[in-house]
Amino acid sequence: MVESRLVGPVRIVGVGLLGTSVGLGLRNRGIETILADASPTNLSIAIDYGAGRAARDDDEPQLIVVCVPPDVTAEIVARELDAFPNAIVTDVASVKLAPLAELRERGADVSRYIGSHPMAGRERGGPLSGRADLFIGRPWVVAAHGGISYQKANAIDDLILDLGAVLIEMTPEEHDRGVALVSHVPQVISTILGRQLADAPHASLNLAGQGVRDMTRLAASDADLWVQILGANAKPVRDILLSYRDDLDRFIDALADPAAPGARRKVAEEMIGGNAGVARLPGKHGHDRQFSSMIVMIDDTPGQLARLLHEIGEIGVNLEDLRLEHSPGAEIGLVEISVLPEVVARLTDELAARGWRIAG
Repeated sequence: MVESRLVGPVRIVGVGLLGTSVGLGLRNRGIETILADASPTNLSIAIDYGAGRAARDDDEPQLIVVCVPPDVTAEIVARELDAFPNAIVTDVASVKLAPLAELRERGADVSRYIGSHPMAGRERGGPLSGRADLFIGRPWVVAAHGGISYQKANAIDDLILDLGAVLIEMTPEEHDRGVALVSHVPQVISTILGRQLADAPHASLNLAGQGVRDMTRLAASDADLWVQILGANAKPVRDILLSYRDDLDRFIDALADPAAPGARRKVAEEMIGGNAGVARLPGKHGHDRQFSSMIVMIDDTPGQLARLLHEIGEIGVNLEDLRLEHSPGAEIGLVEISVLPEVVARLTDELAARGWRIAG
């Protein structure tokens, strides 16, 4: 068993996806975890999964992790601070400024509280979706504030490192602006695009490929949860959406008359600006190195994808990323693989020599 930094026990309030995953990850390191949830069913499932034990009256946790919806986060954190005066408390809500402000208004002891936020999740929620490895390699923000000492905050740092996440320090304001840009606004844009599909002709939807599926994946998110998140982080989200509207207006104006002087240049400039922004996104292992993509066609039969991956390994090429798309109306799949630019030509030749069909 890997040695842990935390001593424990750790109390987890709310055993949905994140809470159960925290419990499973800590239990893998031998740390005693205590589970609490308003739903007896969720609590029973998380305990049966091995995420921890039920709370007892004599519990004395070292650290409390609150994993509840944003609209009740401050209330539950305040309750936990009162109930366990010797514990440090954190929460994993996706907004950080609003809970801290509400706790201060309540007169809570924020000298023992610091908010945090793991940038990890899955399409499905609930304890059944919990995974011990959910946080490995994922950013986990600690939203520092002036009311807590670094010594007290050490337990939260230890939690993050024990779960294999990458610790990032930000202020609550920096965090909320950051997630507005990379998480909350993409959710809004995906939702708007998804609404355009609701009344679209079936003939149009039958043309859908991986691009529109990628763009609308977030549109299937939990509406109740996102009403809370967007309400709690409304100003940063609105500011970015206003800027987004300006960008959209430039496209609309340019497309009003594509033959007009300068119209195509404006579209090109917007596209190039998008290229530049995407190029700044960190990729594998947090680096911003760009990879090249190639598409391999495979038969839609058992074992084909496994054989392709095995042969890429035999060729000695490291696979950086993979995406699978099915071809509408055909019994083939399209495997888009990303590799380093300098190996594309060799990999293409080697795969073609082994009988694989390379698109394009």
